[in-house]
Order: sequence, then C-alpha cells, then structure tokens
Amino acid sequence: MNTLAETRFDFPGYKVRRYQGKVRDVYVIEEQLMVFVASDRISAFDVILPQAIPHKGQVLNQTAAYFLQETEDICPNHFITSPDPNVTLGLRTQPYPVEMVVRGYLCGHAWRVYQSGERMICGVRMPDGLQENDPFPEPIITPSTKSQVGHDEDISRDEILKSGLVEQDDYLKLEHYTLQLYKRGTEMAAQRGLILADTKYEFGHRDWDVYLIDEIHTPDSSRYFLKDSYDTARAQGERPQQLSKEFVREWLMANGFQGQEGATPPDMPQEFVEEVSRRYIRLYEQVTGLPFEPRQTTRSLAEEVYAHTLKAVRDILD
Repeated sequence: MNTLAETRFDFPGYKVRRYQGKVRDVYVIEEQLMVFVASDRISAFDVILPQAIPHKGQVLNQTAAYFLQETEDICPNHFITSPDPNVTLGLRTQPYPVEMVVRGYLCGHAWRVYQSGERMICGVRMPDGLQENDPFPEPIITPSTKSQVGHDEDISRDEILKSGLVEQDDYLKLEHYTLQLYKRGTEMAAQRGLILADTKYEFGHRDWDVYLIDEIHTPDSSRYFLKDSYDTARAQGERPQQLSKEFVREWLMANGFQGQEGATPPDMPQEFVEEVSRRYIRLYEQVTGLPFEPRQTTRSLAEEVYAHTLKAVRDILD
C-alpha cells in the first residue's frame, strides 16, 4: 500500500537542517520555520517497527492540528498551517529536554511499575489498593527525558530542577499548562463518549515565552478508554476497551518483544497492519467528530507531500 515511511526533502535556496524522530521527519528552515512531516512509521517501546501503517501519519497530523487549534486559548503553540494532510508548519522553538506525561488512570507504564510492587513513580507516590485502570484521586505528572534514539527515562521534578534541565519558573509553567491541557482534553473526550486516561505534552521556548509543540491528544501520545466499555469492564473486573496503540505493545509482548537492547521486533502480518490502520482512523473520527478522508493520489505520497510543503514554505518565507 502507498505509505510514507521516510522523507529526505530538499528545499532549494534555503538553509535547511533535518533530523528524524521516531515518527516525524523534522526540517528547520532558515532557523525560522519548522516543517513537521508525520510519517507512517510506528514505534513501540521506543523502537521503530519494521512496517509502516497506512494513513497513520495523516491521522496523527490532523488530530494534532485539530487539538492545537482547540487549545490555543490555554497556552501559545507553534502551529502556523497544515499545507498537506501529513504536514504541519510551525514556529521554531528551543525544545525543553523533557516530556510532560500526565496520568489520570493507573494503566500502561504506571501499572507495570505498580504491579512490580513499587509505589513511587517519578517522585510521585501512587496510593495503595488500586487495580489496573482505576482512576487516581487527582491526575499525576510523571515526566520523562526525551530521546530521539533509544529509550526515554522516567525522571522526577526534583531531578529536573537539580540537574538544570529546566529552570524552576519555566517548569512550573510546564506543569500548569500540562494540567490545564489535560483538563480540556478530558472534557472534550467526555463529549465524545471517551475517557482520556493519560497523555503527554512537549514544550519549547521562544522569545522568553513557553510554547506547546509537537503532537497533542493523538493515539501515539495518548490513551483513551471508551466510557461505556470502561464502566462495564470495571464492574466486571475486566480491562476496558482502549483507543490507543497499547494493543500494538500487547501484540509485541505476546510475540516476545519488549524493546530489549539488541532484540529485533517481529514483523507484523499484513492483516494486523490493516487492523492497526483501522484503529487509528477510528480514533481520529471518534475524538474529533470529523469524518476521515484518506488522500487519493496516483503518485507516491512523498512526491505529493513534498510539492505541497515546498509551496507553503515559499509562500511564508519569500
């Protein structure tokens, strides 16, 4: 199928720097403009998996663009325009080297820590007596370091401040924005019959201001429960149905892979790749309330994305 696994765009006439994240290819143009290309790569356990997922990049980019525009009253963000379904153009910022993970429910990584007997995560104590997917009394912030290659690592607020990764005044802003964004996200999710169980935000600074950057409330950065399923499953002691990529992690674990150093992730069968794609599309439609319109093109996605992006860059910079 026509997927966008990688881009190596040239922007003639401009000074360009390129770097590749786990999912996005990022171009810094003239030290002013950021071009974020959401590829169809998928990662789990901080490892890029062998197969690309059809439409995944479009889902990620359009979901993030939707929520960036819906939350711009809470804090400034980098969004300028989206000239292509897979592309966002944004202001250049200097990213903070931490991700702000916020958790309203005990699931995923936090549950694996809890299940091991630990009650401290990132300097935050989790209450005793909880079961998987139970709500926390109040949302907790569990930051992690940011890594373009390899594993992100849990880190506490005290460690961030003592190491100077983020200055105290800025970090307090990050915490404030994180909780406000999560509150808005949970309210919007509730309107769509969903529970936003956990998510993460990334921030950068520009001209002394803090900006929300990268993705927001996407299936790569967030975990959603179906509310009806959650209530029923909790009453019966079962797992609620999720809209997230946790099921990809579970498939990998069932096939013997958890991101171990030196281990090779298994190939996903074509039918599973197609199921992953369907789940991403379903999440987009449910969280935004908008129909998903897959692009129709007879040329390669890379050619089409490049044409749209180059025109938009020239329109902004020339």
